[in-house]
Amino acid sequence: MASLTESAMSLPGFRVNPAPQLAPASVVKALEHVVAPQLSDNLARSIGIAGLTRYNRAGKLIGTAFTAKCRPGDNLVLYKALTMLQPGHVLVTDGGGESNNALVGELIKLHAQKLGCVGFVIDGAILDVASFEDFPCYARSVIHRGPYKDGPGELNVPVSVGGQVINPGDIVVGDEDGVVNFAQADADELIAVAAKRNTKEQAIQAEIATGRCEQEWINQILVAKGLAE
Repeated sequence: MASLTESAMSLPGFRVNPAPQLAPASVVKALEHVVAPQLSDNLARSIGIAGLTRYNRAGKLIGTAFTAKCRPGDNLVLYKALTMLQPGHVLVTDGGGESNNALVGELIKLHAQKLGCVGFVIDGAILDVASFEDFPCYARSVIHRGPYKDGPGELNVPVSVGGQVINPGDIVVGDEDGVVNFAQADADELIAVAAKRNTKEQAIQAEIATGRCEQEWINQILVAKGLAE
């Protein structure tokens, strides 16, 4: 079987592309105060990763997608990724949703963390689940069986995770409610409209705090849908 170094070519299967450019620090900082639902609400509520479980107990995920496409249950290409990750990258792995063999565990997590990787998004299984309590990690499942290391695999190509296409260089944001991604080119506009959404929600919270039975934010929806009395 061909190795990654022998077959890093243009044909699909073993492509290894350069690491994507990191998102600006100003964008990362601005996203610290934006929750995933406010981003999702402004992405037509139809864009975003679905079906993954958050395995860290605390901490927010914000970073730049470093993508990997693995043969289900095989993590050979992730070893190559460990030689390329830069501080601020999120390792986003399309493992085909395979749950019979884990793709990452404590050792890969520890080394990636030392390299400055800010989190994992894995469409596949993980093991050593307790070690992810302090490190942002979203995955399909947990299994005690480890991975094979035969390939094939690709790095920094478009991948599919939880029904969502993720391109290398996309910004990835994850919190208690899940994970969303979007192109860096859309970041400034999305942050701005998310801030407006946050202002609107704060106004609604203030109205709820009044304790009034009639609430304008409810009436607006009912009127718009023809259900107002």
